[in-house]
Amino acid sequence: MASTALILGITGGFGCEMARALRQHGWQVRAMHRKPKAAARALGDMGYIDWVKGDAMNAGDVREAAEGASLIVHAVNPPGYRNWAGTVVPMLDNTIAAARETGARILFPGTVYNFGPDAFPPIAEDAPQNPKTRKGKLRVEMEKRLEAASRAGVPVLILRAGDFFGGTRPGNNWFAQGLVTPGKTLRSISYPGPHRVGHQWAYLPDMAETAARLLMRCDEFRPFEVFHFGGHWLEQGIEMADAIRYASRNPDLKVKRLPWLALTLLSPFVETFREMREMRYLWQTPVCLDNTKLTNFLGREPHTPLDIAVTASLAGLDCLPDGTTRQTPVLA
Repeated sequence: MASTALILGITGGFGCEMARALRQHGWQVRAMHRKPKAAARALGDMGYIDWVKGDAMNAGDVREAAEGASLIVHAVNPPGYRNWAGTVVPMLDNTIAAARETGARILFPGTVYNFGPDAFPPIAEDAPQNPKTRKGKLRVEMEKRLEAASRAGVPVLILRAGDFFGGTRPGNNWFAQGLVTPGKTLRSISYPGPHRVGHQWAYLPDMAETAARLLMRCDEFRPFEVFHFGGHWLEQGIEMADAIRYASRNPDLKVKRLPWLALTLLSPFVETFREMREMRYLWQTPVCLDNTKLTNFLGREPHTPLDIAVTASLAGLDCLPDGTTRQTPVLA
């Protein structure tokens, strides 16, 4: 019988792509959502999902949903960075409690937010975690709780990556919120950092496929296992804008600076802008996760060429001219 994976946060980018990747690798996929019927309609063609109703903030709901699952994908996050301090740790605690009772492994998508400038670059899995932001400190606390859980018998896999982009649910990330405007044909590109500062991007279908392949060999893991996903490292960060120009068939598309001053002035009133402003240092310093451990373990990392990944991402955001087809990702 196929193993069952419970996905929390399936309507987000990583959760949705994990559902697809796990299904392709033979898993039974279960998803918990407060409004499962509405979520199923939003995801469209994912009829293979076993939906259960529940709230990740409710420990009993998570425990019940996890019954019989051998994996819990903890991909749930408050949209738009809202109320992180009041939600992310309680939700993770509920997942840990459910995994402890059911014997499930936890898969957690990590980020570079854990790290401060003292860790750059490149960043190894065991690099010191001295974040300078509230969100980064929360990320560190979450990983500490997962490591403590692993010592108590809960197996944990963390896959850290750079800034997410692409996938079926591509909206809640820097690509969609900072560089382009979803639902509008491109007239310009906003770029958050200096053009020559390197930046790392994680194409979500590739990242999810990587996690699925790692899970195929989970019997080789330690109780607490961390890998870094390389994705697309752009030595000149502005290469992402060039890729967007190419995908939109408009080489003269104007590149504007992200209006940091406006975000700063509005940050006391808009929580999303406040959180984005805190992350500015990640655009001012080269941020490169070292994926040597991952490639030594798997042999190679699944990788879709940047032009195909960006075209698919823009098509998913309805940012391309009429008639532009969405290209299929190529996983090497």
